[in-house]
Amino acid sequence: MTLHGVRRSTVAALLLFAGAAGAQSINAGVASAVKKGHVDFLADAQAVPANQAATVKLHFRVEPGFHINSHTPKSDVLIPTKLTVAMVGDDPEVTGVDFPAGEPFAFAFEPKQKLDVYQGDVVLTAHLKAKPGLHSLKAELYYQACDQAACYPPKKLAVEQPYTAK
Repeated sequence: MTLHGVRRSTVAALLLFAGAAGAQSINAGVASAVKKGHVDFLADAQAVPANQAATVKLHFRVEPGFHINSHTPKSDVLIPTKLTVAMVGDDPEVTGVDFPAGEPFAFAFEPKQKLDVYQGDVVLTAHLKAKPGLHSLKAELYYQACDQAACYPPKKLAVEQPYTAK
């Protein structure tokens, strides 16, 4: 099964990368932020119903003056934003991730070519089913940040979103 084009077989390797990337530890009930390369991940404690289909929101903020390509950019040469969810052991299974629609954006030097990008606050929605208790959704956001002058090398941002299933 794939989540937006990323195979689950890569999940174990990505989980190792996420740990090595120095993801910030998050305590349930405490808001926290992880920042890397012009994008912040803003974790907040969330509650979902136990033993039934539920959603967890993943909040990101793109630094003012920057944008990242949407998950469906308008050109094959643009790097799409992707989220790879790490599922290890008894973690609840994530069945899918919804991305918001991008917004049109054009560079001043090419105003007729509209890109499909994310700017400002961006919320992804993970669909899952969890047993009662404290959980943490671990993932990695892959994106490329750009400003008005240039696009920068792609980055990977470790994501850890705590939630409680009640």
